[in-house]
Order: sequence, then structure tokens, then C-alpha cells
Amino acid sequence: MSIQIFILSKLMEDNNYPYKLKKQLSEPIPFDQLGGLTESKLYYHFDSLAKQGLIKAVEIIKEEHRPDKQIFTITAKGREELPKKIYKLFENADAISDMVVGLASIKYVDRENVVEILEKKLKDIKAHWEQISNFEKQIQIEKEHEKFAEFFSGYVSTRTEHTIYWLEELIKRIEQREI
Repeated sequence: MSIQIFILSKLMEDNNYPYKLKKQLSEPIPFDQLGGLTESKLYYHFDSLAKQGLIKAVEIIKEEHRPDKQIFTITAKGREELPKKIYKLFENADAISDMVVGLASIKYVDRENVVEILEKKLKDIKAHWEQISNFEKQIQIEKEHEKFAEFFSGYVSTRTEHTIYWLEELIKRIEQREI
């Protein structure tokens, strides 16, 4: 879904072709390599978006000794679907790192809706953490497992507190239009 959001967002700005978008993703930071995005995956997503009617080819540029460049534009249906895909990405994200493309495309959605989604996610995390914390106090740990339980409890606690902190920070920055 992230790749399709990236493609649609770029086509909101200007008509484009797959190879150029891949190049934009790889410079100056090789996000394509970091995210495992190959040319074949990118072309697959362009084809999928075209089949869904969200983008369409508008021009073919022929150059001697080079493959044809198929230039794409976003359709009215694509403009309508982009915000839905972005909201769905935020809803399904398990971590802030899963939200990067949505955050980069935040100008195409209502920030208040994004904040609402994130606040619900935050509330659910806090409720789950409280439930785990209460459960942890009620169980008896055998002596031989105390060190492991202490280690694991510390890990989960630190990770959850870290997630809560950064989710609260993200919400604040979105509300203040820093992101």
C-alpha cells in the first residue's frame, strides 16, 4: 500500500514515469534499497493502479536505443482514493516507521482525521499496557524464571513507554503542523 500511496502522491504533483520515481526514491538516501523496492515491484504497482483506474498513461516517449517511457497521470478516481489509502495506512500501521509514506503525504488528508486515528491507536496501546501491567502484578513467578521475567518485563515496559512517547510526540507535531 505504501508504494501505491507514494506513486499517487507523486502523480498529484506532476505526471511521471516509473523509472524516474525509482530514481527519486534512491537519491540522496537510497530509500528504494532500504525498503526493498525493485523496479519490477514499482512497475507492478503502476500496472495495478492503472488496472484499478487510479492512474492512466498519457504519453509514450520514444528515444533511440532506450526503452519507451510511459508517462502516467493520476485520474479523478485516483485523487478520490488517495486520502482513503492514506487513512487506511495510518489505521493499519503497527509502528510509526510504517507511517512514513502517509506522513510524507499528509497534505492530501485532513490532519484532524489523522490525529483522531492516532489518538485511538494511542488509547488502545495505553489500555493494553495497563491490562498487561495489572496482570503482571497478579502472577507468581517461579524462582528459576525471575531473571528472565525481569528482563522481559523491562524490555516490554521500555518499548511500550517509548512507543507511547513517540506517538504522543507525533500527534503533537501533526497538530502543530510541524509534520
